[in-house]
Amino acid sequence: MQRTVFTDEHEAFRKTVRAFVESRVVPVYDQWYEAGIVPREFYRELAELGVFGIEVPEEYGGAGIESFKFQAVLLEETARAGVSFGGSGVHVGLCLPYLKNLATEEQKHRWMPGFVSGEIMFAIAMTEPGTGSDLAGMRTTAQLSEDGTHYVLNGAKTFITGGVHADRVIVCARTAPPSDTDRRHGISLFAVDTTSPGYAVGRKLDKLGLKVSDTAELSFTDVRVPVSDLLGEPHQGFGYLGQNLPQERLSIALGAYAQAKAAIRFALEYTRDRKVFGQPVAQFQNTKFELAACQAEVDAAEAVVDRALDALDSGELTPADAASAKLFCTEVASRVIDRCLQLHGGYGYITEYPVARLYADNRVNRIYGGTSEVMKMIIAKNMGL
Repeated sequence: MQRTVFTDEHEAFRKTVRAFVESRVVPVYDQWYEAGIVPREFYRELAELGVFGIEVPEEYGGAGIESFKFQAVLLEETARAGVSFGGSGVHVGLCLPYLKNLATEEQKHRWMPGFVSGEIMFAIAMTEPGTGSDLAGMRTTAQLSEDGTHYVLNGAKTFITGGVHADRVIVCARTAPPSDTDRRHGISLFAVDTTSPGYAVGRKLDKLGLKVSDTAELSFTDVRVPVSDLLGEPHQGFGYLGQNLPQERLSIALGAYAQAKAAIRFALEYTRDRKVFGQPVAQFQNTKFELAACQAEVDAAEAVVDRALDALDSGELTPADAASAKLFCTEVASRVIDRCLQLHGGYGYITEYPVARLYADNRVNRIYGGTSEVMKMIIAKNMGL
């Protein structure tokens, strides 16, 4: 069926992105994969392509387009090619909404031009060792100085995508103890300068998948954060985090769908070329049935993400809607990619084949942004259960 979620403008952008990926990324991706990181200068190339400024208001150097669909095109095209842009997805997909919604005019003029140009890369630091999805249990603190000019930040974060290359990190920290009735109270957000004394990047984590994303541990030892770098109101950070979760979860759902679609593409190419017992693997009935079943599941996932994309752009995507989309699409992707890897036989287990990398990359989709179990809890609560 013809997709109606994208316009001619989106499709023109898709052609530009596809050409860029094929000419600039695919030829060097194996090098990035081995290094475990995207070169920092590559982000300036993405900026020149206009990727970082699409949703940034014009007065700060962006295009001022209020739509997530261009980011959706990026997710689909990188998955199609079996590549990744590293931590840049966090820069735009996760961090930009906080800057647009919470930053003061002074902060926007200070940070947004560099955000658009790739000179100032952002990451966000929520998760801590031992807390996982329980953000209200965070122990990182930011104490206001006696003269009221700065906060003193102490603590540690982990699983921070984009943490190695980041120039500013949106750090969640406790500025007040939790109240007796609300343990989520007392969390604030800060756009921390990564060159600040006491700020340290620890290990670049060696992950199962997403090898080119620089995921790091961070630590803060008496880091002085100017009051002017506080995002939003003090003690209200937990509420701010919740406002952006539907978009984050939709982006994960969309990425999972795109990965599953890519896996079918890779399996089709492989089974048509690979011969067993004198005929292409694609000619065996089992192959046809497996790929047909995978296609049916991906068609269903596509319908889910397209409906959710429209809902997000119109301001109607609820937390339960996003949780449902994430749960469904990530579960579909896990089944489809596994079956497509099986059709590759032993070569599906070799990382030089894109389907093997997809298999590893996809696994985290059911964990980050809220685990599948958390998604079920959100959906069940919305059902009145």
